[in-house]
Amino acid sequence: MKGLSEVQKAAVEELLAQMTLEEKIGQMNQESPSIVGGFDVPFEELIEMMTDGRISKQEFEHIMSSATQDFHEDAIRKGGVGSLMVQDPVKVNELQKIAVEESRLGIPLIFGLDVIHGFRSVYPIAIAEAGSFDTDLFERTARMAAKESRAAGVAWHFAPMVDVARDARWGRVSEGPGEDPYLGSVFARAKIRGLQNDHSSTDNYVAACLKHYVGYGACESGRDYNTVSMAMHLFYNAYLKPFAAAVDEGAMTVMAAFNDLNGVPCTVNEFLLRKTLKESLGFPGFVVSDANAIRECVTHGIASDEMDAGVKAAIAGMDMDMGTGIYAKNLKKAVEDGTVPMAVIDEAARRILSVKMWLGLFDHPYVSEETMARYTVLPEEHKALAREAAEKSVVLLKNENNILPIDPAKKVALVGSLAESEEEIIGAWAMSWKKEDCVSILNGMKETFPNLKYFPCGGPEGDISMDEVIAAGDYGDVIVAVLGELVSMSGEASSRADITLPGRQRELLEMLMHTGKPVVLVLMNGRPLALQWEDLYVPVIVEGWHLGIEMGHAVARVLSGEKNPEGKLSSSFPYVTGQCPVYYNHMNTGRPGSKSKFTSRYLDAPLGSLYPFGYGLSYTEYSYSDFKVAEKEDAFEAVVKVKNTGERDGRETVQFYMQDVTGSLVRPVKELKDFRKVALEAGEEKEVSFTLFKKDMGFFNNEGIYCLEEGAFRLYVGGDSRNCLMEEVYLKEV
Repeated sequence: MKGLSEVQKAAVEELLAQMTLEEKIGQMNQESPSIVGGFDVPFEELIEMMTDGRISKQEFEHIMSSATQDFHEDAIRKGGVGSLMVQDPVKVNELQKIAVEESRLGIPLIFGLDVIHGFRSVYPIAIAEAGSFDTDLFERTARMAAKESRAAGVAWHFAPMVDVARDARWGRVSEGPGEDPYLGSVFARAKIRGLQNDHSSTDNYVAACLKHYVGYGACESGRDYNTVSMAMHLFYNAYLKPFAAAVDEGAMTVMAAFNDLNGVPCTVNEFLLRKTLKESLGFPGFVVSDANAIRECVTHGIASDEMDAGVKAAIAGMDMDMGTGIYAKNLKKAVEDGTVPMAVIDEAARRILSVKMWLGLFDHPYVSEETMARYTVLPEEHKALAREAAEKSVVLLKNENNILPIDPAKKVALVGSLAESEEEIIGAWAMSWKKEDCVSILNGMKETFPNLKYFPCGGPEGDISMDEVIAAGDYGDVIVAVLGELVSMSGEASSRADITLPGRQRELLEMLMHTGKPVVLVLMNGRPLALQWEDLYVPVIVEGWHLGIEMGHAVARVLSGEKNPEGKLSSSFPYVTGQCPVYYNHMNTGRPGSKSKFTSRYLDAPLGSLYPFGYGLSYTEYSYSDFKVAEKEDAFEAVVKVKNTGERDGRETVQFYMQDVTGSLVRPVKELKDFRKVALEAGEEKEVSFTLFKKDMGFFNNEGIYCLEEGAFRLYVGGDSRNCLMEEVYLKEV
């Protein structure tokens, strides 16, 4: 394994030679605390109940503190557990002590957890952070999360989530970097570096876990856990790409997806796990199932019973079973019967032990008291990084008549029940935050706008208070309406068939518009929304997403103009829900959509997206000119002039796209190939250059073979995927 010394590799082999079959299978078994007594549900379900809103975080903490829990101590003593999901450092040390000092071989446990967008310092959800187009930021936020979680004994993150997701109805779009394979690959690489590369101390790095491998983001109709069918060229050129990039960057673990791909569940898919991931991509680490996924193969209908499911998963290349106990109960008999070769078990145990060795768990199995105390109070630099990430992730979608920025001296009527909530700024799949660290939009705005008054009026659920609407209109020089989705409306198991503003929020907006005061709509949401009506009638729209613990400060700084918005969309926004999936890099058709009837279009919706991938406004303006392309021996060199034509300093994301005009397979109308973040003072012009290597202008065919073909290519550069300058080149002699 990359990163292990020869001495460490030898130590793994020596340990493996001493292990019994039961102990090897024990390494392949991940357990969670079992809740015993008055609240008899699995730990995974309890987590789901908290994340989907059935119970509050406070109720979850009360249950965990008051219920009797079985941490499988006896199984740990027998070497029957390789991993646990626990985040209390005292309990981590207690269980680790049993594993190290009371089991026969003293193999340490690895503690894993969903740390999707921060541990205690929760930063923006991935779909938002990806819109910063800031590679350095991606890396720094991951490094911060690694340090915080390792202080709690969590050395394994079930992150990053790098699913390409093009259907906004799917709730889990919130967890990933959006619709584009290239941006997703850049995001994935940066997260791996941030989580894994600081080896100055074992306190500073964790094992990343890529998820969900693979194709989960293409679930049919955007319905979670649903089937996935796709052409193999789409698999290779889009959905596999971020995973391949992260494996190349050194990702240590991978989590298989729930879905089937072309009829075979990923959990038991030998083509995906063994042939593609481990053999073709050369992945050296281990693969873990998603929660309960091996058992669900029986429900899928691909396995006759749990024994059959376990056998199929192990042979396919699934190294660790998350939470079902199927490996622990069945694999010994399967090996003794000859159904599962011993080599399969040896390989899985070797991979798991190697990751533990790489993490330093054999030498440093415990969390020190000094490390535990490091984040008793959240460091200011961590808050500052969370705030920076939040500010850079805000996207200005519309700013009619330059209503923004708002003069802090003005009277601001802040409207919407979401504005006062600390819990609703956090976003889906955040588990380790503390309320004391959270800055609501209300509290953040109060610090910046001294003449602010708050009027709840209404929200995603419940009724509208007409009295408060009238009072808000009477008071404010400007109305800031914070509307959108509850956290529970996006994330896992939160698909929506209608992605317009939920509840009576559009009606509330109409009432606010009728006051005659300028209305600024600030969105809090975990997915792209269908905003055709809002775009038509609301003068200002700010995409605020779920930005984490510093959301209030970030939104206030953007609205006041202290921070010039620079975020861009990592996913396209539809006009109406029925357009889903809508994404910029779709394949061309023989009849591209146009005003003509017999073309690829809807009768009752505009063409294309409302706001395209890469789109985002600023308080200044940028112009593009003098786009030139020169051919070199092995590359095309592209240069463009970008000028800040406004009166404020800003940062623009310059985007570089390519189209293969004629190929042996139909190719996308446009593909992102690179981007640059450019700081420009008011009136300043800079030359921005890109290098497109000829070897990177090809594609994979349906057999997984990389093809580089002669022909015409169009190169584009611009501030979003729709508004670009274009030059045509010809690739020859390939």
